[in-house]
Amino acid sequence: MPMTPSSTDELLIEQRDHIVIITLNRPDRLNAISRAMLSELSVKMTEANKDPDVRCVVLTGAGKGFCAGLDLVEVGKGGIGGGSDAGNNRPRQLFDLRDAPVNVMWNMDTPIICALNGAAAGYGMDVALLCDMRVAGESSKMAAVTAKRNVVPESGGTWLLPRMIGWAKAAELYYRARVVGAQESLEMGLVNVVVPDDKVLETALEWAQDVADNAPLAVQTTKRMMRMGLEQSYDTSVDQLMVHLNGMFASEDFKEGVQAFVERRKPKFTGR
Repeated sequence: MPMTPSSTDELLIEQRDHIVIITLNRPDRLNAISRAMLSELSVKMTEANKDPDVRCVVLTGAGKGFCAGLDLVEVGKGGIGGGSDAGNNRPRQLFDLRDAPVNVMWNMDTPIICALNGAAAGYGMDVALLCDMRVAGESSKMAAVTAKRNVVPESGGTWLLPRMIGWAKAAELYYRARVVGAQESLEMGLVNVVVPDDKVLETALEWAQDVADNAPLAVQTTKRMMRMGLEQSYDTSVDQLMVHLNGMFASEDFKEGVQAFVERRKPKFTGR
Protein backbone atom coordinates (compact mmCIF):
# COMPACT_ATOMS: atom_id res chain seq x y z
CA MET A 1 0.00 0.00 0.00
CA PRO A 2 1.51 3.40 -1.02
CA MET A 3 2.23 5.84 1.78
CA THR A 4 -0.08 8.81 2.13
CA PRO A 5 1.09 12.17 0.72
CA SER A 6 2.78 14.67 2.98
CA SER A 7 0.61 17.32 4.61
CA THR A 8 3.18 19.99 3.72
CA ASP A 9 5.02 20.74 0.49
CA GLU A 10 8.14 21.25 2.61
CA LEU A 11 8.47 17.46 2.79
CA LEU A 12 8.07 15.30 -0.31
CA ILE A 13 7.17 11.60 -0.29
CA GLU A 14 7.74 9.19 -3.16
CA GLN A 15 7.36 5.41 -3.03
CA ARG A 16 9.05 3.06 -5.48
CA ASP A 17 7.97 -0.49 -4.74
CA HIS A 18 9.46 -1.29 -1.32
CA ILE A 19 11.51 1.93 -1.11
CA VAL A 20 10.27 5.30 0.20
CA ILE A 21 12.14 8.49 -0.70
CA ILE A 22 11.68 11.35 1.77
CA THR A 23 12.95 14.72 0.54
CA LEU A 24 13.43 17.80 2.71
CA ASN A 25 12.02 20.49 0.43
CA ARG A 26 13.10 24.00 1.38
CA PRO A 27 15.93 24.47 -1.12
CA ASP A 28 15.86 28.26 -0.77
CA ARG A 29 16.85 27.81 2.92
CA LEU A 30 19.20 24.86 2.30
CA ASN A 31 16.43 22.71 3.80
CA ALA A 32 16.59 24.27 7.25
CA ILE A 33 14.03 22.48 9.40
CA SER A 34 10.79 24.37 9.92
CA ARG A 35 8.06 23.45 12.40
CA ALA A 36 5.99 21.92 9.59
CA MET A 37 8.92 19.81 8.37
CA LEU A 38 9.80 18.73 11.92
CA SER A 39 6.32 17.44 12.64
CA GLU A 40 5.74 15.81 9.28
CA LEU A 41 9.14 14.08 9.25
CA SER A 42 8.20 12.25 12.44
CA VAL A 43 4.82 11.30 11.00
CA LYS A 44 6.25 9.95 7.75
CA MET A 45 9.14 8.08 9.37
CA THR A 46 6.68 6.43 11.76
CA GLU A 47 4.34 5.57 8.89
CA ALA A 48 7.19 4.03 6.89
CA ASN A 49 8.36 1.99 9.86
CA LYS A 50 4.87 0.59 10.47
CA ASP A 51 4.19 -0.24 6.83
CA PRO A 52 5.19 -3.89 6.14
CA ASP A 53 5.51 -3.03 2.45
CA VAL A 54 8.31 -0.51 3.12
CA ARG A 55 11.72 -2.15 3.40
CA CYS A 56 14.04 0.85 3.16
CA VAL A 57 13.84 4.65 3.46
CA VAL A 58 16.07 7.05 1.53
CA LEU A 59 16.36 10.52 3.06
CA THR A 60 17.70 13.41 1.02
CA GLY A 61 17.39 17.16 0.47
CA ALA A 62 16.15 19.22 -2.46
CA GLY A 63 18.55 21.51 -4.26
CA LYS A 64 22.20 21.96 -3.27
CA GLY A 65 22.00 21.23 0.47
CA PHE A 66 21.00 18.29 2.62
CA CYS A 67 19.94 20.18 5.76
CA ALA A 68 21.25 23.41 7.28
CA GLY A 69 19.84 22.50 10.71
CA LEU A 70 16.90 23.97 12.58
CA ASP A 71 15.53 27.18 11.13
CA LEU A 72 17.11 29.72 13.48
CA VAL A 73 14.61 32.37 12.41
CA GLU A 74 11.74 30.22 13.72
CA VAL A 75 13.73 29.29 16.82
CA GLY A 76 14.29 32.96 17.58
CA LYS A 77 10.56 33.62 17.28
CA GLY A 78 9.72 30.65 19.50
CA GLY A 79 8.52 28.62 16.54
CA ILE A 80 10.55 25.53 17.42
CA GLY A 81 10.98 24.43 20.99
CA GLY A 82 10.58 27.71 22.84
CA GLY A 83 12.32 31.02 22.24
CA SER A 84 10.79 34.46 22.77
CA ASP A 85 7.41 33.14 23.96
CA ALA A 86 8.89 30.82 26.61
CA GLY A 87 7.57 33.06 29.40
CA ASN A 88 3.97 33.35 28.23
CA ASN A 89 0.94 32.00 30.07
CA ARG A 90 0.71 28.61 28.35
CA PRO A 91 0.56 25.62 30.74
CA ARG A 92 3.92 24.05 31.39
CA GLN A 93 4.53 20.52 30.15
CA LEU A 94 7.15 17.92 30.92
CA PHE A 95 9.99 17.82 28.42
CA ASP A 96 9.16 15.02 25.97
CA LEU A 97 11.08 14.14 22.81
CA ARG A 98 9.49 10.75 22.11
CA ASP A 99 7.82 12.03 18.94
CA ALA A 100 10.80 14.09 17.74
CA PRO A 101 12.20 12.95 14.36
CA VAL A 102 15.58 12.05 15.82
CA ASN A 103 14.04 9.72 18.43
CA VAL A 104 11.65 8.23 15.90
CA MET A 105 14.55 7.58 13.53
CA TRP A 106 16.70 6.02 16.24
CA ASN A 107 13.96 3.58 17.20
CA MET A 108 13.06 2.55 13.65
CA ASP A 109 13.72 -1.02 12.55
CA THR A 110 13.34 -0.12 8.87
CA PRO A 111 16.78 0.88 7.51
CA ILE A 112 17.40 4.50 6.48
CA ILE A 113 19.96 5.53 3.86
CA CYS A 114 21.02 9.17 3.72
CA ALA A 115 21.60 10.54 0.22
CA LEU A 116 23.88 13.34 1.39
CA ASN A 117 23.59 15.81 -1.47
CA GLY A 118 25.18 18.84 0.22
CA ALA A 119 25.99 20.33 3.59
CA ALA A 120 24.61 18.79 6.79
CA ALA A 121 24.93 21.21 9.70
CA GLY A 122 23.81 21.16 13.33
CA TYR A 123 20.47 19.35 13.58
CA GLY A 124 20.94 18.32 9.95
CA MET A 125 24.22 16.60 10.82
CA ASP A 126 22.50 14.72 13.67
CA VAL A 127 19.77 13.60 11.25
CA ALA A 128 22.40 12.37 8.78
CA LEU A 129 24.26 10.48 11.53
CA LEU A 130 21.02 8.78 12.60
CA CYS A 131 20.70 7.16 9.18
CA ASP A 132 22.17 3.67 8.94
CA MET A 133 24.29 4.49 5.91
CA ARG A 134 25.40 7.65 4.17
CA VAL A 135 26.03 8.02 0.44
CA ALA A 136 27.83 11.35 0.05
CA GLY A 137 28.25 13.61 -2.94
CA GLU A 138 31.71 15.00 -3.69
CA SER A 139 30.67 18.49 -2.62
CA SER A 140 28.89 17.38 0.56
CA LYS A 141 30.05 18.56 3.99
CA MET A 142 29.53 17.70 7.64
CA ALA A 143 29.40 20.89 9.70
CA ALA A 144 29.84 20.34 13.45
CA VAL A 145 29.43 24.05 14.12
CA THR A 146 27.13 24.12 17.16
CA ALA A 147 29.79 25.72 19.37
CA LYS A 148 29.81 28.71 17.02
CA ARG A 149 26.12 29.30 17.84
CA ASN A 150 26.38 28.69 21.60
CA VAL A 151 24.24 25.55 21.30
CA VAL A 152 24.97 21.83 21.56
CA PRO A 153 24.37 18.82 19.26
CA GLU A 154 21.11 18.28 21.10
CA SER A 155 19.64 15.61 18.88
CA GLY A 156 21.91 12.67 19.57
CA GLY A 157 25.16 13.89 18.11
CA THR A 158 27.19 13.68 21.31
CA TRP A 159 26.06 10.07 21.76
CA LEU A 160 26.45 9.01 18.13
CA LEU A 161 29.64 10.67 16.97
CA PRO A 162 32.11 9.30 19.59
CA ARG A 163 30.76 5.80 18.93
CA MET A 164 31.24 6.25 15.19
CA ILE A 165 34.67 7.84 14.97
CA GLY A 166 36.09 7.72 18.52
CA TRP A 167 36.28 10.26 21.32
CA ALA A 168 39.32 12.19 20.08
CA LYS A 169 38.00 12.77 16.56
CA ALA A 170 34.53 13.66 17.84
CA ALA A 171 36.09 16.13 20.25
CA GLU A 172 38.13 17.64 17.42
CA LEU A 173 35.03 18.21 15.31
CA TYR A 174 32.80 19.57 18.07
CA TYR A 175 35.24 21.62 20.15
CA ARG A 176 36.86 23.25 17.10
CA ALA A 177 33.49 23.55 15.29
CA ARG A 178 35.01 21.99 12.21
CA VAL A 179 33.50 21.60 8.76
CA VAL A 180 34.76 18.48 7.00
CA GLY A 181 34.43 17.71 3.32
CA ALA A 182 33.33 14.48 1.69
CA GLN A 183 36.73 12.84 1.37
CA GLU A 184 37.74 13.56 4.97
CA SER A 185 34.32 12.36 6.10
CA LEU A 186 34.97 9.10 4.27
CA GLU A 187 38.40 8.72 5.86
CA MET A 188 36.89 9.31 9.32
CA GLY A 189 34.09 6.81 8.76
CA LEU A 190 31.35 9.46 8.79
CA VAL A 191 30.09 8.34 5.36
CA ASN A 192 30.12 4.99 3.58
CA VAL A 193 31.01 6.12 0.09
CA VAL A 194 31.66 9.29 -1.93
CA VAL A 195 30.21 9.56 -5.43
CA PRO A 196 29.80 12.35 -8.01
CA ASP A 197 27.13 14.84 -6.97
CA ASP A 198 24.81 13.81 -9.80
CA LYS A 199 25.00 10.15 -8.72
CA VAL A 200 24.08 10.56 -5.04
CA LEU A 201 20.39 9.67 -5.18
CA GLU A 202 20.94 7.05 -7.87
CA THR A 203 23.57 5.29 -5.76
CA ALA A 204 21.49 5.55 -2.58
CA LEU A 205 18.56 3.96 -4.42
CA GLU A 206 20.80 1.15 -5.67
CA TRP A 207 21.85 0.45 -2.09
CA ALA A 208 18.24 0.68 -0.95
CA GLN A 209 17.26 -1.87 -3.59
CA ASP A 210 19.93 -4.23 -2.26
CA VAL A 211 18.33 -3.87 1.18
CA ALA A 212 14.80 -4.30 -0.17
CA ASP A 213 15.76 -7.47 -2.05
CA ASN A 214 16.69 -9.20 1.22
CA ALA A 215 14.34 -10.78 3.74
CA PRO A 216 12.75 -7.79 5.54
CA LEU A 217 12.36 -9.55 8.88
CA ALA A 218 16.04 -10.54 8.88
CA VAL A 219 17.19 -7.01 8.00
CA GLN A 220 14.93 -5.30 10.52
CA THR A 221 15.76 -7.75 13.31
CA THR A 222 19.46 -7.31 12.62
CA LYS A 223 19.08 -3.54 12.90
CA ARG A 224 17.13 -3.83 16.15
CA MET A 225 19.69 -6.21 17.66
CA MET A 226 22.57 -3.94 16.62
CA ARG A 227 20.82 -0.99 18.26
CA MET A 228 19.99 -2.84 21.45
CA GLY A 229 23.40 -4.48 21.54
CA LEU A 230 25.07 -1.10 22.08
CA GLU A 231 23.88 -1.23 25.68
CA GLN A 232 23.71 -5.00 26.30
CA SER A 233 26.18 -7.61 27.43
CA TYR A 234 27.39 -10.12 24.86
CA ASP A 235 25.49 -12.97 26.54
CA THR A 236 22.21 -11.02 26.62
CA SER A 237 22.53 -10.05 22.98
CA VAL A 238 23.25 -13.62 21.80
CA ASP A 239 20.35 -14.95 23.88
CA GLN A 240 17.91 -12.50 22.27
CA LEU A 241 19.25 -13.30 18.81
CA MET A 242 18.54 -17.00 19.33
CA VAL A 243 14.95 -16.25 20.34
CA HIS A 244 14.42 -14.30 17.11
CA LEU A 245 16.18 -16.97 15.06
CA ASN A 246 13.86 -19.73 16.25
CA GLY A 247 10.89 -17.74 14.97
CA MET A 248 12.58 -17.11 11.62
CA PHE A 249 13.15 -20.84 11.06
CA ALA A 250 9.36 -21.27 10.92
CA SER A 251 8.81 -18.46 8.39
CA GLU A 252 7.96 -18.74 4.70
CA ASP A 253 10.89 -16.45 3.89
CA PHE A 254 13.34 -18.89 5.51
CA LYS A 255 12.03 -21.69 3.32
CA GLU A 256 12.24 -19.41 0.28
CA GLY A 257 15.82 -18.41 1.11
CA VAL A 258 16.93 -22.05 1.41
CA GLN A 259 15.05 -23.08 -1.75
CA ALA A 260 16.54 -20.19 -3.73
CA PHE A 261 20.02 -21.20 -2.56
CA VAL A 262 19.46 -24.80 -3.64
CA GLU A 263 18.03 -23.71 -7.00
CA ARG A 264 20.74 -21.07 -7.48
CA ARG A 265 18.29 -18.25 -8.11
CA LYS A 266 17.46 -14.89 -6.56
CA PRO A 267 15.02 -15.28 -3.66
CA LYS A 268 11.63 -13.58 -3.69
CA PHE A 269 10.83 -12.59 -0.12
CA THR A 270 7.33 -11.65 1.00
CA GLY A 271 7.91 -10.74 4.65
CA ARG A 272 5.96 -13.79 5.83
